Formats: sequence, C-alpha cells, structure tokens
Amino acid sequence: MQVDVDDFVLVSHEDAMPTVSQSAPRYLPEINDAIERISETLWEVNKKIHDNPELGYEEFIAHDTLTSFMKNMDGWKVTPSAYGLKTAWTAVWDSGKKGPVISFNCEMDALEGIGHACGHNLIATASVSAAVATAQVVKTNSLAGKVVLIGTPAEEGTKPQSSLSTVTTNSTTGGGGKIKLLQAGAYKDHQVDLNLLSHPGITRNHALTRTSAYTALRVEYFGRAAHAAASPWLGINALDALITAYNAVSVLRQQTMPGDVIQGHITDGGARPNIIHAYAAGNFVVRANTQARLGELLKRVDTCFKAGATATGARRKYTIGMAYADHVPNRPLGAAYARYFNALLLPEEGSGSSSSSSSSPWESEIPVDQDLDEMLGRSGASTDQGDISYAMPSLMPGFAIVPGPEGNGPHSPDFEQASGTRDAFAKALRVGKALAGAAVDVLTIEGLLGEVKLAWKKSMEEEGA
Repeated sequence: MQVDVDDFVLVSHEDAMPTVSQSAPRYLPEINDAIERISETLWEVNKKIHDNPELGYEEFIAHDTLTSFMKNMDGWKVTPSAYGLKTAWTAVWDSGKKGPVISFNCEMDALEGIGHACGHNLIATASVSAAVATAQVVKTNSLAGKVVLIGTPAEEGTKPQSSLSTVTTNSTTGGGGKIKLLQAGAYKDHQVDLNLLSHPGITRNHALTRTSAYTALRVEYFGRAAHAAASPWLGINALDALITAYNAVSVLRQQTMPGDVIQGHITDGGARPNIIHAYAAGNFVVRANTQARLGELLKRVDTCFKAGATATGARRKYTIGMAYADHVPNRPLGAAYARYFNALLLPEEGSGSSSSSSSSPWESEIPVDQDLDEMLGRSGASTDQGDISYAMPSLMPGFAIVPGPEGNGPHSPDFEQASGTRDAFAKALRVGKALAGAAVDVLTIEGLLGEVKLAWKKSMEEEGA
C-alpha cells in the first residue's frame, strides 16, 4: 500500500519487498532475507544518525549507534575508536578460512548548517546492511573469506577554516578520514582485497562513479603598510597582489579543459581603505577529472599567484590543504553490482531496457553498456573514496532517491529532507543488497577476484599512478 504524505510516497514493508525472479543471481534470495530481517532495527539506526547530524571527527552519536548495532550481530568483532581516531571504528567477521577479504566503508558525517544533506545516513545503512548480509551468506554456505566494515569519519571535512595552514592529512581537521585510515594501516592490517561504498543523489542509478580530483589551497601575500594618501609610494599593496592573481585565474578559465574547476574567495582584504594593505589572503579549490590533469592545472594556477607577487613586489606564501584523488571505478565489480541491482527492481520499476529515458531516475535500471554507465556516473564532486580507489579496487555506485519539494540534489536543505524519508531508506537497503551481491560474487565465482585486481592494475597504469 502506498500513501502520499507531504509530497513523498511512503511504501509499506510488503510493497518494498523486491521480487526475485527465477533468473536472479543464485544468492540473491539469501541476501534479500538477511537484510529484510534487520531492516526495522536498521531504520532506527538510520533515523538516529539522520536526526542527529554531526560534523567530521565529531560523529560520536553515529559511532556509538553503529558500533552498538554491530556488537549485537552474531560473530562480529567490533573495535570502537580505531586507529587513533575517536569516531573511526571497525567490525570484522572472519570465516576462519583463507579467502577473499571484502571491505565496506561506512560514512557518518554531516554538513555544517544543513545536516545530512549528502545522505551519509543512507550510505551507512547501505554499507552496514551489505556487510551483515555478506557475512550471513558466508556463514550459511560455509564459504572462505572475511568481511571488514570500517567506520570512516570526516568525508565532508570539519568546520570551514579561515586558514589552511593547519589543514593537512595528518591532523583531525579538514576531512579525509579514509586517507588517515589508509595511512594508519586500517586496510593493510586486514589484508583487504577491495572496497565497496555507495552514494545517493537524484541522477539516474549507475554502478560506475567517477569523481574529480581535488586540492584546496591558500595563498597569502605580505606587503608593506603605508598611508594610502600621504605616502603610498612607500607601501607594497598585498591586496593588489591578490586581486591581480584572482583576475589572472579568471582569465585562465577561458583556456582550461572540460572538467577543470577553479574556485576561490578572498578571506582577508586589508584593514581599511586609507592604508596600503600589508596583508591579503584567499582560499581556493582546484578540481580536475584526473590526478594527472590536476597536477598540470595546479602549476598554471600557481603561475597566476606568482604573477600577483611579481607585479606588486609582495611576498607570496602558498599552502596546500586537503586533497582528494579522483575515484576510479572497477568495472568487473560494477558488472556484478549492476546484475544484482537490476534484479532487485520492483516490477513497475525500470523499463526492461537500459536505454530508456522515460523512467524516473530512482526507478532506472543500470545500463549493461559500461561506457554509458560510466558516463552517467561522471561527477564534478570529490571524495576521499577516490584515494581508496588508488590503493585497491573500489566501487562506489550512485543511487537515486526521490528528491524533496524543490528537486534539489546533495548539499542542499531539500536533499537533507529527502534523505530522511522511509522511501530513501528502502532504496539504500536495495543498494545494500546489490553491494552484498557483488561481494558474494567475488567470494564464490572462481577467478573473479583476479579479474577485479587485473582491471584495477590496468586502470592505475592508465591513470599514471
């Protein structure tokens, strides 16, 4: 039964149960049952995280809620406050038999002022449900392997900084929780073979997500103060240096490539108009489709900053802040995920054809054509899951939820409202089932892990990593 409430459709438990066809993947019924058994308890977990948004490295409610849930799952070894991060955690289920090691990342943090407007409560729901279901299938079928669930703080970052001088990947500011966990050995310690995650949005469902490489930086100019009317020739104008650099960046944009993005704002513009400004500063963000292209673009941006100093005589200071790699999706994992996801669509969802454009995004099948799928999954956003994809095979499928009244996507109050609905939760569970399916395929199909790793190695060579 479906009921319209405030422009959202509430779907009953019976309606949300997916139809599993006779041609569905072998382990899908087991996965489906494992997740449905915990769905009501998971709804309370999802709702508590959504209704209590916390910033990066401050996800204490989410940490306690998720670790408590996992401690109640049979056979899981849970470690709170793991790897020197108070809100990171791990949960491990080990069959005791040597086999593939599947890891899932679990994001938790929210955005300042607009809560879970990126849907990390849904990401947590999908990852937790997938991990639990994968472990259950391993146990029931006496499979070999290990499942590792990692609570990863601060994907979004912490409160905005007026200065980037303290924002580095070695501090608990500025985001990059997965990078810190990589550096601390969280994945290496468990000999992880691959990693799975997901992300909600309002675009069409897809398996292969490509994000942008990203670097935050701060430029500061140091001049010399003087009276702006009586003796301006004695001064060196730091604000003129910054404005010259800012304008040079604006001109550079005319010659940048598709996918190149340069954004900035002036944080310090001088003391008062009758003083030649001795200090000026601004924060900038530079993005590109790949790490290699980002390196080239940063050199050109720095040339603009040098021009400001050269033109005015001011001294320039250049500080690199947070940096994320682009996410490189693994195609063999994407094919496995798409097979399960499409099998889970409700009968009225999808079109029966991956090329249909008439269905709503949240009802869309994932294209079998992986070139088309990857095109649908291209995003200008950035995430520290990108750094995971350079360290091991990674999949981060995107899934559509019904948008809020304004039709806005992530990082908007409208999406925060949408991410808290029961319908969005049901869609996250569906993603969890498909993620578990991809994991189970790796555990059960001979040679698939080797194919996954070979594809990853090839993609890293293509990226120049």
